[in-house]
Amino acid sequence: MAVIHNLDRTKGLDLILHTPGGGLAATESLVDYLRRMFGTDIRAIVPQIAMSAGTMIACSCKEIVMGKESNLGPIDPQMNGVPAHGVIAEFEEAIKQVSANPASLPVWQAIIGKYHPTYLGECQNALVWSEEIVEEWLVSGMFKVKGVSKASARVKAKKIVAKLSDHKATRSHSRHIHIDDCIKMGLKIVKLEDDKKLQDLVLTAHHAYMQTFADATTVSKIVENQLGVAMILHGPVPPNTR
Repeated sequence: MAVIHNLDRTKGLDLILHTPGGGLAATESLVDYLRRMFGTDIRAIVPQIAMSAGTMIACSCKEIVMGKESNLGPIDPQMNGVPAHGVIAEFEEAIKQVSANPASLPVWQAIIGKYHPTYLGECQNALVWSEEIVEEWLVSGMFKVKGVSKASARVKAKKIVAKLSDHKATRSHSRHIHIDDCIKMGLKIVKLEDDKKLQDLVLTAHHAYMQTFADATTVSKIVENQLGVAMILHGPVPPNTR
């Protein structure tokens, strides 16, 4: 709110994203706020990575600008560091194996017994939640094009969401999805290298932030606009700098 205050919102928003991700609730609220301020006139620029929730935010924009070294990531939610999709798949595998071989029950009981009550339900809810909001953002933003029906946009959005959330296909939540794969997936991607002036500006800003995030400083998070209004979060003092 601080960095958006007093900006000329009629110009839309170029959102440079460099993030490993975050929580679903915070992501949903952030996108809701940005859209209240700028509508769907928001362009995501990813100079290096926008993983997990960062990918979700990028998908809420009208287009995504990526370079040759840019990456998005899977959007399958994590539950205490464990993929929700993996938990459900493991439980289904347990049912299958125990049904086929009851003698395997003690082995699976030791694994499944570690789940706390409602854990499976929470995993399922997180999966549905992440998929639903990204699908809606794609339909109402990136694929909201004159002459294209909402039904057609939804079919395209569902295919993209299915690929981004398929833990079996990506195999790891940290898997990097490169620009060519994003284009094949159907996302509206603009190549950063096609505009040399923009590329220079974006990479200059990105490198300045990355230098600030280096071990010599305590900065762990920055939200800043082009006017220099910023919210800066500091972490513990790095070792060997006292």
